[in-house]
Amino acid sequence: MVRIEKQGTVWTVIHSRFAEARNAMDPDSADALVEAFREFDADDSASVAVLWGEGGAFCAGWDLKFASTLGDREAFQRHVVDGLAFPSGANPAPRGPLGPTRLELSKPVIAAVEGPAVAGGMELALWCDIRVMADNAYFGVYCRRWGIPLLDGGSVRLARLVGQGRAMEIILTGRKVPAEEALRIGMCEQVVEGGGARAAAEAMAREIARFPQAAVRADRRSVVETYGLPVREALRQEWSNGVEAIFKEGASGAARFAAGKGRHGDFAKI
Repeated sequence: MVRIEKQGTVWTVIHSRFAEARNAMDPDSADALVEAFREFDADDSASVAVLWGEGGAFCAGWDLKFASTLGDREAFQRHVVDGLAFPSGANPAPRGPLGPTRLELSKPVIAAVEGPAVAGGMELALWCDIRVMADNAYFGVYCRRWGIPLLDGGSVRLARLVGQGRAMEIILTGRKVPAEEALRIGMCEQVVEGGGARAAAEAMAREIARFPQAAVRADRRSVVETYGLPVREALRQEWSNGVEAIFKEGASGAARFAAGKGRHGDFAKI
């Protein structure tokens, strides 16, 4: 259902329900994804994760066949709504319907998208920091057909990526968004040949993972935490995050530069 393949500091988290449901998410696989990403975030040996759906589909959304077995409204309320609602007070949010979409990790995650990433599957991809799409991949709020709203952050994250008006059009029409359009409007960051999304995402992950990680995580944290803040408050937050990383890595990095490494923008030997 969910497994992890490790290549040094890069972990690939694989969701494998293609044969049953084109990697649509049921509660067991959602729980397994949450556990996998919590394990990744807590492990000091892991730097970057890739999320990939095995078999040619990233994720077809929430498993509506499973939902149809819940029967009456009371059962749906008990098993789905009550179980996934945000708790009151300061308690952490439970998992989203698609699993890790409410987790706030400290490390980067790259989505490797082949085939459909629709409805909640699109939301799962938007939860990731970066999206690498195969040229045959596509997004779409296909749950528009069934009267099911976005509950895994899609209405929040899509507008932040592409702007409110374009997000409204994509969400309200439910139309297909092919990979090339996704690249053009900022829904993804790279498009590769079909079948190559995982390899490309893992190559990018390895490139990120070889840098000093305190600075990588500080910059990532600043991008996430300063969104929507007034400029002065955002600059304070960036400074706070960055100073901590400089103490951990900056001096040694400057010493490597002084010794001749990485001159003239050379990233090969750092």
